[in-house]
Amino acid sequence: MNPAETPDSPDSGGTPHEKHVMTDEERAEYERLRRHAAVRHRGVRRAGSSVLLLLALLLAPLAVVAAWVQDTVSDTDRYVETVAPLASEPPVQEVVINRLTDRVVENVDVKAVTDSLTRALQDAGAPPRVVEGAESLEGPLRNAVRTVVDRTVTRVITSDVFQQVWEGANRRSHAAVVNMLTGDRQGALRAEGDTVRLDVGAVVDQVRERLVDAGFDKAAAIPDTDRTITLFQAEELGKAQDTMRLLDILGTWLPVLTVVLAALAVWTNPAHRVMLVITATGVGVMMVVLLVALAVVRRVYLDSVPPTALPTDAAAAIYDTFVRFLRDSTRTLLVVSVITALVAYLYGPGRPARAVRTVADRGTTAAGRGLSRAGLRTGASGRWLADHRAWLTGVVIAAGALALVLWNHPTVGAVALVLGIALAVLIVLAILAAAAGPADRAGQRAAAL
Repeated sequence: MNPAETPDSPDSGGTPHEKHVMTDEERAEYERLRRHAAVRHRGVRRAGSSVLLLLALLLAPLAVVAAWVQDTVSDTDRYVETVAPLASEPPVQEVVINRLTDRVVENVDVKAVTDSLTRALQDAGAPPRVVEGAESLEGPLRNAVRTVVDRTVTRVITSDVFQQVWEGANRRSHAAVVNMLTGDRQGALRAEGDTVRLDVGAVVDQVRERLVDAGFDKAAAIPDTDRTITLFQAEELGKAQDTMRLLDILGTWLPVLTVVLAALAVWTNPAHRVMLVITATGVGVMMVVLLVALAVVRRVYLDSVPPTALPTDAAAAIYDTFVRFLRDSTRTLLVVSVITALVAYLYGPGRPARAVRTVADRGTTAAGRGLSRAGLRTGASGRWLADHRAWLTGVVIAAGALALVLWNHPTVGAVALVLGIALAVLIVLAILAAAAGPADRAGQRAAAL
């Protein structure tokens, strides 16, 4: 209804009345009220968008961690891929070699051997000097036994056999991570009170068998007890387990909820592009915070491990191996956030953005005109590409985003590859659009007239 007109009175019987024309004061008041309503509406949208953005940013680090926990625990291949490198880490191998060598040497009674040799020499009437020499053989003999055992154990631990045994044991018991988080005492990795232990029983069996084959019959007496290595001790392990259980439950839905909140924050804000820049920047900042938190947790973990339980370099290797996929995911999301913020800014009215677009347009236009002059005109197809350029750009960007979503655990390299392909496609489309030729465009305008 036109605000400058008044409707017919219902009692007039349809008799027309003169139209009421607004005075300048009435029109000014009407415009003021209209602007006020619009401003209030935009303010409500901005406030709602800010709340949604705050929730999305707070949930972003938790969503990344939850997805990592759920993915590592539920996917056997992913779990094996996570723990497999531990078998080839030199600090971890050194710990296993030293522990197994100590166990074997402890079960070889060198003193009994020297005592038996001394008695045999005495019974044979050997000179006292020879008998005393036999008694002093205990130290050298113990060192020789340790050297041979260490060499044998090292060959086993550094061979492909250890790698295969390690991966096979973890593949059969990938639920060990769940056991650590829930406190169950089963599997290769388990939590006992405030201590997390690694069961190396399968490796002990392999070493014992190799030593027996090498002639060390005493190695068969290696006990089945104490076949675990303490990874770390933490007083807050119980709370961490409770937190991880919650993250595991939310692992599927928390990332989805975070993405939905971020999308709603952009959609509800009146300035969609500006809000997209803010959201992407905020997510990037939260990923940096998560990387810093991982570094702090690493330092706390290393400080909590007694050197007598596990050397610092071995503890560092274990931590870095377990969280490397979490770090990779965080870095990938950081790169995606930076790229999203940059692209959203380049589509804005800022002077640097306009300069970049101008340079890109001039470059693709020059290349297209060069093709046109060379006789490689795209004709109607080029004109169609030029008329639908904005739509095609959106399709290419959407296709790139979909490729990253469907990519199985994308890395920074995968993001760079998808971005490079998307840019190449956009450049090619722009060049083909510019290669339609000026004559063709003139003919098109004439036909339209």
